[in-house]
Amino acid sequence: MLRDDIRYLTERALWETKNLMKCIPDALWEKRYDGIPMWKYVYHMLYSMDRWYINPCDANYTDPAFHTATLADLNIVPARDESLARPLLEDYFDQISQKIRNYILVLEDSMLCENPENCDMSRFRLILGQFRHWHRHMGVIYGFIIEDTGKWPYVLNMCRAYPDTPMPNYFE
Repeated sequence: MLRDDIRYLTERALWETKNLMKCIPDALWEKRYDGIPMWKYVYHMLYSMDRWYINPCDANYTDPAFHTATLADLNIVPARDESLARPLLEDYFDQISQKIRNYILVLEDSMLCENPENCDMSRFRLILGQFRHWHRHMGVIYGFIIEDTGKWPYVLNMCRAYPDTPMPNYFE
């Protein structure tokens, strides 16, 4: 069943995302890459997961309370005093994770060919598209961490075991 594969890979991706966020040293949270601080790369990724994994056209969707019009836009360099605290984004990630888990829990294969309400794309296209976007941004953040620390955050890949140690986990 496709839904089982989606559930399996989504859980792995959520674990990797949480681990990746824990691997960002405090010293890099505000560091700018091409003018954009690390936290904004993280927020862009999370906001996209929140909007696009299920239905970007959901009439009932509500932006997080701290969202602003350009906050998720990586083409807009934020002011030097603009910042999102790590705990805020960790809480946001937890909310998104629960929302996605609830969605995939009821997802059936037959639903994958259907478009969500008000949306012109199938659920399957939205999920695949979000995986593409989500992991592209994870890769960018991985690169920043590796370049600045020399440490490689742990990835599960298709079949690697979940570590027994608490996050953050790195390759040894």
